[in-house]
Amino acid sequence: MLKQFVILISFVSFFGVLSCAQEKPEVEKKEMHKHNEEMKSDSTDQHSIVREGEIDLTAIDQNKDGKVFQDPMDWNVISDEPGECPLCGMTLKEVSLEKAKENLLKHDFKVKEN
Repeated sequence: MLKQFVILISFVSFFGVLSCAQEKPEVEKKEMHKHNEEMKSDSTDQHSIVREGEIDLTAIDQNKDGKVFQDPMDWNVISDEPGECPLCGMTLKEVSLEKAKENLLKHDFKVKEN
C-alpha cells in the first residue's frame, strides 16, 4: 500500500511540474504580445521616437547640428533630444547622422537618402 501511495504521489508531482513547465511559454507569449502591442502604440504616436519604414535622419535632426540620439540596442529609436528608449529604458547615445545611418544599415533598417 505504501509503495502504491509513493508511486501515486510521484505521478502527481511529475504531472504538476510538467503542466507548470508547459504553462510558462504561454505566459512568455503573452508578455511578448504585450511588448509588441506597446511597440505598435509607440510607433503610431505622431511624436514617437520609435522609427519605422524608411528612416529620414535629416528630418529627425530638427536643430540641424548633424547629430541625433540613438539607442545602442533598439537602433530604430532615434531622437533629436537626449532621453531614454521607450522600449528598453536605455539612455540614448549622441551620434553623428553618418554613424546613425551606419548603425541602421548594419542592422537591416532602411534609411532615406538625402
